[in-house]
Amino acid sequence: MAEVAKEYKTIDEIAGPLVFVKNTEPVGYKELVSVRLSDGSIKRGEVLDSSDDMVVVQIFEGTDGIDRAASVRFLGETMKMPVSKDMLGRVLNGAGDPLDGGAKIVPEKELDIAGAAINPWARDSPADFIETGISTIDGMNTLVRGQKLPIFSASGLPHNDIALQIARQAKVRGENEEFAVVFIALGITNEEKQKFMNEFERTGALKNAVVFLNLADDPAVERIATPRLGLTTAEYMAFDLGMQVLVIMTDITNYCEALRQVGAAREEVPGRRGYPGYMYTDLAQLYERAGKIKGKKGSITQIPILTMPGSDITHPIPDLSGYITEGQIVLSMDLYRAGIYPPVNVSSSLSRLMNNGIGAGKTRDDHKAVSDQLYASYAEGKDLRGLVAIVGKDSLNAKDRKLLDFADIFEDRIVRQGIDEDRSIETTLDIAWDILKELDIDQLTRIDKKYIQKYLPKKE
Repeated sequence: MAEVAKEYKTIDEIAGPLVFVKNTEPVGYKELVSVRLSDGSIKRGEVLDSSDDMVVVQIFEGTDGIDRAASVRFLGETMKMPVSKDMLGRVLNGAGDPLDGGAKIVPEKELDIAGAAINPWARDSPADFIETGISTIDGMNTLVRGQKLPIFSASGLPHNDIALQIARQAKVRGENEEFAVVFIALGITNEEKQKFMNEFERTGALKNAVVFLNLADDPAVERIATPRLGLTTAEYMAFDLGMQVLVIMTDITNYCEALRQVGAAREEVPGRRGYPGYMYTDLAQLYERAGKIKGKKGSITQIPILTMPGSDITHPIPDLSGYITEGQIVLSMDLYRAGIYPPVNVSSSLSRLMNNGIGAGKTRDDHKAVSDQLYASYAEGKDLRGLVAIVGKDSLNAKDRKLLDFADIFEDRIVRQGIDEDRSIETTLDIAWDILKELDIDQLTRIDKKYIQKYLPKKE
């Protein structure tokens, strides 16, 4: 007969989302806890810290109504996520319960949400192209299966629109490839929640997605658990079911604020800007769950989205994310003010694994050369804008005028695209060649002559 867990009425202190319990038996880190309130209702939590004389419990639903008369029971197990292939098409809340009015998930497995670290020896190198339908990503900062490529945004920029566009347009090439999106929204408003749900239903993207929505008024502790629930779901789909999974998380800044809130309640010594000193480790535990495993067909690719407080790219959240991830897509307020969507600043963006996923057999043989030429010519054109502001356009020679005009054409034809416009990589490269013909042949210094002869359209 199973031993009944003891109940303790030894709550010593309540601070924010935390309850401090004295004189308990030895308990494990992340062990689940049940708290019975005076009115008989139950709240759930997990062990955050334990010592010989005190256990710190973080409560998922918040500590309202908990007093010293409440009883605490340690359940002897960690938080699990029920997973099943039938989860595709479902909308869940930040605790993994249905939000869409459907039945509870009937699990094929229940997996620990902390996940298991991928052995570095077992990791396979990311090497296959994922098409997002957005030219500035596919053409110039290519996303590769198994990569983690964050989007650095700022307050007021349309990062959520870009997240939804990628969620509905992303696809992998090749036959017999099952593709799924796990969309994790953290700390969003009710208005944003309705927008996300309506967009997924309107476009039909929901049938290949699992959506987790954590609201701004949900407890901070739940916000810390939500991405782990989503990533556990992604791992099951990728490594048990063999699917190619794209995980989109927005907004990581809200997640880090929840970490800071819990850290303050624990009275931890703060690190940079008041964030916990272990924030790098915590973010790495999320980001490093992306990847491919040798011998497994599936993969997990991540696009975490974060708003940079004060548009400061040196802020701890983008700074630490940049150390862990393989590049970044940076959004520009100047492009947004100019009416350009998506306002991707390619000059500051980088995909470190791009070269692994492009070329003949993956995208197209001219991809690398075209991307290099676009970068070089656009950079020269932007530099000339600064010069023109001082000396005027009339002082430029003919070649420089072409580069100056090229910068405007590049932003209008490559960067700018419709919110529902899904461009194939071939379309993106064809548009690139079409604008490169505005330059003289001797200005195409980054492209081999064989590609110029094969792809460059003739001037009319």
